[in-house]
Amino acid sequence: MATVTLKKDLEIHTNGELPDVGAQAPDFKLTRDDLTTARLGDWANRKIVLNIVPSLDTPTCAESARKFNAAFSNRKDAEVLVVSADLPFAQGRFCSIEELENVTPLSMMKDRSFAEDYGVLFIDGPLQGLAARAIVIIDEAGAVMYTQLVPETGDEPDYDAALNALNA
Repeated sequence: MATVTLKKDLEIHTNGELPDVGAQAPDFKLTRDDLTTARLGDWANRKIVLNIVPSLDTPTCAESARKFNAAFSNRKDAEVLVVSADLPFAQGRFCSIEELENVTPLSMMKDRSFAEDYGVLFIDGPLQGLAARAIVIIDEAGAVMYTQLVPETGDEPDYDAALNALNA
């Protein structure tokens, strides 16, 4: 179990820890905007940036999606998947309004096994049932190459560190 804070003073806990660097990334079943199932293997032989957020309907999560979208405007070496508990319809509307074309939103709408398997499911506090803010980068062979659990829920991830890890 990991501990993060909300508004600097409220401790909230996740169900586990992020996968270890070097470990095989857990497979997942997430929901696309057309309600079909997305799995890790859909991006086989590609690097993947998992931008895990509680909800795109919050300023920090929205900014995170925007920043990764901008960082990948000229990159074709990896895919950015923005994972949240939002409904796929809301994710699609957000990406359309924000003109985000370089990220793929995926929803935990049907179940929370993704958050459980990646150790980011909030198990208590006001965000219980949502995912903690985290970055997981997976290489072409499906191995975890970088992780960051953001210690304060309202803070953004370390974009530079994630992008540097992706380039390594």
